[in-house]
Amino acid sequence: MAEQLKKRSEVPVELTWDLTALYKSDEEMFAALDEAKKLCDSIVAKYQGKLNTAEAINACYKDYEDWLKIAVIVSHYADLGASVDYTDSGLQELNGRVMTELTAMESRLSFIESEVLQQSEYVIKKAIDEAAGAKNTLKDLLRMKPHMLAPEAERVMKAMGQTIQTPYEIYNVTKLADMQFPDFTVDGKVYPLGYSLYEDDYEYETDTKVRRAAFEAFSKKLKEYENVTATAYNACVRQEKIEADLRGYDSVFDSLLFNQHVTREMYDRQIDLITTKLAPHMRKYAKLIQKIYGLDKMTFCDLKLPLDAEYSPRVTIDGSREYIEKGLAVMGEDYVEMIRTAYKDRWVDFAQNVGKSTGGFCASPYGNHSYILLSWNERMSDVFTLAHELGHAGHFKRCNSKQSLFDTDVSTYMVEAPSTMNELLMAHYLLKTSDDKRFQRWVLSSMIQNTYYHNFVTHLLEADYQRKVYRIIDEGGSVSAEVLNRLMRETLENFWGDAVEITEGAELTWMRQPHYYMGLYSYTYSAGLTVATEVCKRIENEGQAAVDDWKKVLDAGSTLDPVGLAALARVDITTDTPLLDTIDTIGGIIDDIEKLTNELE
Repeated sequence: MAEQLKKRSEVPVELTWDLTALYKSDEEMFAALDEAKKLCDSIVAKYQGKLNTAEAINACYKDYEDWLKIAVIVSHYADLGASVDYTDSGLQELNGRVMTELTAMESRLSFIESEVLQQSEYVIKKAIDEAAGAKNTLKDLLRMKPHMLAPEAERVMKAMGQTIQTPYEIYNVTKLADMQFPDFTVDGKVYPLGYSLYEDDYEYETDTKVRRAAFEAFSKKLKEYENVTATAYNACVRQEKIEADLRGYDSVFDSLLFNQHVTREMYDRQIDLITTKLAPHMRKYAKLIQKIYGLDKMTFCDLKLPLDAEYSPRVTIDGSREYIEKGLAVMGEDYVEMIRTAYKDRWVDFAQNVGKSTGGFCASPYGNHSYILLSWNERMSDVFTLAHELGHAGHFKRCNSKQSLFDTDVSTYMVEAPSTMNELLMAHYLLKTSDDKRFQRWVLSSMIQNTYYHNFVTHLLEADYQRKVYRIIDEGGSVSAEVLNRLMRETLENFWGDAVEITEGAELTWMRQPHYYMGLYSYTYSAGLTVATEVCKRIENEGQAAVDDWKKVLDAGSTLDPVGLAALARVDITTDTPLLDTIDTIGGIIDDIEKLTNELE
């Protein structure tokens, strides 16, 4: 049974991350913030009104990079501190103060882009030719030129940066601080409930009465906050539409895809092919779960059921290290040493506590190591999650050491490839460790339930739903809770068909994910996993040569666009072949699971 969550102050320190690698104290952080202010003042004094030569432009960008290096560490220190406890007003106030001051500095420094773009194409291209770290940034700036506003308008946009993030802040505070979930009762027994308790425990609960009762109680609480959450989300997407119009984009889609270096065709293909081609495979998998558990019907809240709950081993944090080290050994000794260091030096926040951000993420501040947030439940799925986040850590450890800060902003289209690659490598390693049919079925089902379900179903359905929202916004409309509920229900029903009953409460799923506040991000999970699937096959077949190619991708950072990065790994994402091949791979895994299930009966 799930246990009541502890307060952050009650959590053992060894389960928390150590932010002292960034700054030893708040005072040290504020000293760095003061240094950033002085550097900002210096940049304004030295360069404002004077960026009329290639030499001046490159000198300015060198100083600007120095400012960014400080700002990145300061912002991560404040934001990471706030993310572990949204109920702590002190942490939230500190984060707010830091972001306010950094936003003010960013506004003052907005003259850099504006002044550069006022120069002739000859001067800008000369600056690009002579640039060191900022070469690709200047190329992107030149590409952005048709969409830049007047200098004063750009300054206003920068100054409004923190305010523009307000919808996301409202979402997080509503979700993690304001929502207080009551206990629920099944057959006279009382069960505690919370956001992470539901998503990390009850979704996987094998007792059907408890699982469905938890979903009902969880959904009832979400329902109480649907209007405020919808209002926040509507404000977010309306802001994005307004900016797209101001900058002269044809649509909000073009605006949001611009910085990803992704075409509308690539975006639409990812969603259209998966929603049509993958759906039959996943419906088959849902029916298999229903059969194994003898369910009267397959409902939405039954979809996360483990295929063989009794077989899934409990894994301690220490035990997970051995799994991950062996599973990712193919990446080389330097990669394994990074994993050891992550455990030893407390890069990871494993704790479960009230107010902590849900899900998992990896933050990789330039000039320091990564930080990983998750909630450890001693399930093998946690091992896969940690391997996933370590994929991000390994990626940015390499590219941050090889590239300037300006060349580490990897397109979101590719950013999930290294992380999902790690999940696949883990699964392939486990499959090789035993010939036992039950174990093999468990590994294969873990690939479906964790890696592919998460990236090709959960996030893809988010993307499909999100596209419907933006179409309304693009046409000048707005969205309410009623509209969002309808769109989500339609999305779920279209994908699952008659295989799954979309019960009351499922339509509120849009309230549970923060990705909607991050532009067109959700679809990129399946895009990254498509590349990872193809490269993993190469590693299985070709060994070290494929690993070496993959390391070139990790090293490249944002020096290439997604097409170019994938090409380094010998994957052509300009066609639908890799995606169709990946969908066939998923279907093949499900067929193997069904075959093994029949053999085990």
